[in-house]
Amino acid sequence: MMHMLESAVASPWVYLVLFAVAVLDGFFPIVPAETMVITAGVFAAGGRPNLALVIGVAALGAFVGDHVSYHIGRTAGQGLLRRMPPDSKRRAAYEWASKALQERGGLLLVVARYIPGGRTAATMTTGAAAYPRRKFAMFDAIAASSWALYSGLIGYLGGRAFEDDPLHGLLLGLGIAVSITVAVEATRYLRHRKARPRTPESPPAPGYADRVGSRSN
Repeated sequence: MMHMLESAVASPWVYLVLFAVAVLDGFFPIVPAETMVITAGVFAAGGRPNLALVIGVAALGAFVGDHVSYHIGRTAGQGLLRRMPPDSKRRAAYEWASKALQERGGLLLVVARYIPGGRTAATMTTGAAAYPRRKFAMFDAIAASSWALYSGLIGYLGGRAFEDDPLHGLLLGLGIAVSITVAVEATRYLRHRKARPRTPESPPAPGYADRVGSRSN
């Protein structure tokens, strides 16, 4: 299986596949673009494919896919939002993105790139909110480039650590990516929990002495 994967990754067609998957991941988050970029990075440690091309193609695909998502949000974002159940995870993600867009502006696009499900919610929300396309393109270029560089280098480091065993290199790269994602999610959860306003405590029920005192008065 690893031999077949190595042959597929060494093919020149891998760049086209990476581009297509990165585009689809921009508006169809089920597609595992990050996993594919990490895998390509692992095998790039052995010389094929070319790491710089992997990163460049993945960044370009992510940039194009995010613009497709932005266009969907611009044309049909409000309608899609109204059809989402109020207590669904997708609705929660879009509400988070809307609030973050008001607080952080375009930096939301950079941050959301590393949050599972957050990148699609962020790009569609910026479109639905009619965020200026030129500013969107500027921040999204930073987000897509940093994401591709991060994913490619994680895979490359795993491949260099296990040059003779690509499977272990792939597991190491994916493990690092998952660990970083968990750390980001845990940090977000703790910050949200601290920022959540506390409900005022209800006054204690009157004791026996209070009731006796009130009767004597």
